[in-house]
Amino acid sequence: MRIGLVGKPNVGKSTFFAASTLIPVDIANYPFCTIEPNVGFSFIPSRRPCPCKELRQRLEQDGRSKLDDGRGGSICNPRTGSCKGYQRYVPCMLVDVAGLVPGASQGRGRGNAFLSDLADCDALIHVIDVAGTTDSEGNPTGLNATKEQAIEQALSEVTFLVDEIDAWILGLIKNGWSRGARRIQAEGVKGFTQFLQERLSGLGATFPLCQRAYDAFAKIHKDISAPWDWTDDILTLLASSLRKQLFPIFVAGNKADLAPEGVTEHLESLLPYFTPCSAETELALRQANKAGYIHYETGSSTFELNRGQTVSEAQRKGLSVLSERVIKLQGTGIMKILDEVLFDELSRIVVYPVQDENQWTDGDGNVLPDAFVVQNGMQAKQLAYKVHSDLGDGFIKAVDGRTRRTVGADHELSEGDVLRIHSK
Repeated sequence: MRIGLVGKPNVGKSTFFAASTLIPVDIANYPFCTIEPNVGFSFIPSRRPCPCKELRQRLEQDGRSKLDDGRGGSICNPRTGSCKGYQRYVPCMLVDVAGLVPGASQGRGRGNAFLSDLADCDALIHVIDVAGTTDSEGNPTGLNATKEQAIEQALSEVTFLVDEIDAWILGLIKNGWSRGARRIQAEGVKGFTQFLQERLSGLGATFPLCQRAYDAFAKIHKDISAPWDWTDDILTLLASSLRKQLFPIFVAGNKADLAPEGVTEHLESLLPYFTPCSAETELALRQANKAGYIHYETGSSTFELNRGQTVSEAQRKGLSVLSERVIKLQGTGIMKILDEVLFDELSRIVVYPVQDENQWTDGDGNVLPDAFVVQNGMQAKQLAYKVHSDLGDGFIKAVDGRTRRTVGADHELSEGDVLRIHSK
């Protein structure tokens, strides 16, 4: 699963990426600082407490108390991510794609190289500049935009990204359209849907996805007779329906701390998937936390200066500015939008495969080492394949770690499940 970070140059995509992953990347105040996409993992708090909380309570009730190792009571041994205070952090892959400029579908900027970087993404976070500090090409213009100018610029960024992706998909559909028109005439909707899947298979299109897109298109354009006469306007409607299924887009209103008064509120009323954020603030807080100056939990709207930590007057002023920003924005917005994309839009849940359903350990005695982020409704046998292909091929049954109930291959998983898989 991959989430793409997209937008025009110089809006803060690389800062968003660095703040989310703590991977050092080039961040500079000029267009196309990023050429090849940066790829890394962000660790997002799961919505349900780690099952190690239940395990610890059970052990303590049995008189087998566990010492606190400084992780707020957590006793699991994560193979990836971390767990503190029973808050499990799970991985999500982010792709920071080079800046997009108007006309990319015709070859401007990095052209189709940019668009092809999106092909494997399950959702897109469109990072826009809500402070109006850049022009349409990503060139800096300074902090002098009015409220109206900032809103107009932000909305134009949203529109041009949608238009460019629609134009890209339209080009793929039109290449071979005569064959698609014949499929409609000869085989009806099913044949046409298969044509769309074939044309867009490189973007991860499936038959159900294309069917949903066609159904949405048919509500707008009900007449499918004479498809060979469809104009570009009609085909663009079809491309737009496909884009909404292939690339759900969430808008991150970056530089919200610098935006003129009222801009973010206005954009929130207009854009259904809009989150104000400040990537620069998140990055500064996470770096200060890593350096030991402060205690900051990503996603929080507060932080504390660590006891005994000596800071200079300049550092103190800097931390004061950061404090004002997170209070104003009620956080930095970075983790909020990642959480919404992962768990709401992509409908992912977190499950915990183990080898011992009693102790919740793997073969080496590690407690709950793996937290898998999977599609809601995934079945037990499908999870077995996620763990290892041999487990899936030899699947016999699974055992629920809480109830000890035996479940079959088609058992649907729920958030926080602990499951042992039995295999030949």
